[in-house]
Amino acid sequence: MILVVGATGDLGGRVARTLSEQGHAVRCLVRPTSDDSVVRGLGVEVTPGDLTDPESLAAACQGVTAVVATATMIARRLAGATRPTIHEADEQGMASLIAAAESAGVRRFVYLSFPGVEKAIGTPLERAKLATEERLRGSAMQRVIIRSDAFQEIHFGAAARFDVAAGKITIIGRGDSKRRWVSTGDIAALVASAAVEPDPPSLITVGGPEALTKNEAVAFVEEVTGRRMKVQHMPRPVARWAIRLLNKRNDALASAFGAGLLQDLHPADWDDAALRERGITPRPASDFLRQQAESTASHG
Repeated sequence: MILVVGATGDLGGRVARTLSEQGHAVRCLVRPTSDDSVVRGLGVEVTPGDLTDPESLAAACQGVTAVVATATMIARRLAGATRPTIHEADEQGMASLIAAAESAGVRRFVYLSFPGVEKAIGTPLERAKLATEERLRGSAMQRVIIRSDAFQEIHFGAAARFDVAAGKITIIGRGDSKRRWVSTGDIAALVASAAVEPDPPSLITVGGPEALTKNEAVAFVEEVTGRRMKVQHMPRPVARWAIRLLNKRNDALASAFGAGLLQDLHPADWDDAALRERGITPRPASDFLRQQAESTASHG
């Protein structure tokens, strides 16, 4: 039995679907207040629980051989949820999940993190990821930490202020650091593989097949759409100031600014090898950008 924590999210839902379709027994932890209709439609076992409820985690881990943890509060917090905080869910809650898994005799724990998490930008999400990685290193369970580069669907979308339809794009920093923007579907396939393959590495750092800067992404979209984007750059010092200001007031927004600053400060020195080694043909960021641009043009 594989327990997926985060299955109501896009990534976790894809992981649960993939594992189920491959014939694995899957159990999904779902908050009692969440709509579980999509998860139940996957034909998996659904158990009620929450990262902030240790008793529910203990029950969910019974009879489980592997835990896959993709859950994070950042999207819900950005959408206006007041509780739990990133510290309460992503840090304390993950610690409780690891403890529950250890007590239940779980053999493998697969956890999603991100490259450069140790670079000390100083955001709540960064601190939570670092604490969880450290906790897993001290565990007797087999750990698989997957540090995935930024998702194309999020960071090249309107929610991240890369709004092709509106022609308005905000870039934190200079926008000239190359990153390996990766498809959510490709990472889902990698996570699912890491949950069941015989001997996965303890740390996998991975991105997409194409190294692309934010400025290059803008130029590509302008070429495809045939129109100029209105681009605003947030200077790095302003981003740092915003992170410090928001750390206690808005943990999700501080973490979002931190992600953008991290991407601008540290170009990718990883690649897509972990995907290709598992037979996953990764999607280039330019393919996703072209699709977004052509969709905008067709509705224009």
